[in-house]
This record gives sequence, C-alpha cells and structure tokens, in this order.
Amino acid sequence: MFNLKKFSARLTLLIVASVSLAACGNLNRASNSVAGLVTPYKMDIVQGNFVSKEQASALKTGMSRAQVRDIMGTPLLTSLFHADRWDYIFTFKRQGVPAQARAVTVFFKGDLLDRVEADPLPTENEFVASLDSGKQTGPAPLLEMTAESLKNLPPPIKAAPPKPLPPLPSSYPPLEPAAR
Repeated sequence: MFNLKKFSARLTLLIVASVSLAACGNLNRASNSVAGLVTPYKMDIVQGNFVSKEQASALKTGMSRAQVRDIMGTPLLTSLFHADRWDYIFTFKRQGVPAQARAVTVFFKGDLLDRVEADPLPTENEFVASLDSGKQTGPAPLLEMTAESLKNLPPPIKAAPPKPLPPLPSSYPPLEPAAR
C-alpha cells in the first residue's frame, strides 16, 4: 500500500540532498574565484654580496688581498683550485619583478690585485631605488660624508696592545687512561 508519509519524507530528503550538492558546486566555484584574486605572499630572496659601481671603481691594480676585502667584503666563492680568484655573486628575487643577478670576479697575481671582471653594476643610489616596494618614501639619502662632517667626527679610539699569551705546556696528559 502506498504510504504518503514515507513518500514525502523520502522526497524531502532527496530535495535536501540535491540542494546541498548544488550548493557545494556553487561554493566551490565561488572559492576558486576568490582564490584567483588572492595570491600568496612570496618573500624577497637576497643572496650573495651586493657590489656597487663605487666599490668596483675603488679597486686599483696592485692592491693587496686585505685591501680588496676591506672594500668589497668577503667573497662569496673562493676555491682551492683557483686560489688567485675571488667571486662576488649577487642575486635578488622579488615577486612580480625579474630577478637581478650580477657577478664580479677579482683576479690576483700572488697577493696583489691583477684585474677585475664585472657585469654592469648599479650605483648605490640606483640599487636603493630598485628596492622600492611601492612605498613612496622620498629620494634616497646621500651616502657620502661632506668634508665638514668628516672634520666633526670624534678621533678614532686607539686599542690597547694585546696581552701576550701564556706559554704552552711542554707536555700534555694522555688522552686515554693507562692500562692496568
């Protein structure tokens, strides 16, 4: 016999299930359109040593390795097989901007600078301007001291000479206890 209550309950359940499935499909489409508008944050990746045009122009043939290190900083790559070559590599990756990559190679003969090979390098002001992330902060600050401001600097502090180290012992205790 036909039971109207069971039939209406089943029909109601079928309608609720159909509406729920349709709603899931619309929700999925809506979430996909929202996800297309929102992009994940990707942080800037800076690797290596930035070398400016000013630093490279300060290098002169015949400088010692220590003088080159004072101007350029520690090289990113040194090799046992190429002891007379220092490589300064710089890469900068930012979302939505083409990656920057520059290389400077410094060659020595013995302990003295022989030559420098470099990609085209920006000035410090040009590099600072390229770091702009959309914020308007005004012009880049002047990165040089005037002769007047150099005169106003306090005199350098003279460090005390280092104390001599105590003499090393003439013999050391054994590393392992003696066998009995």
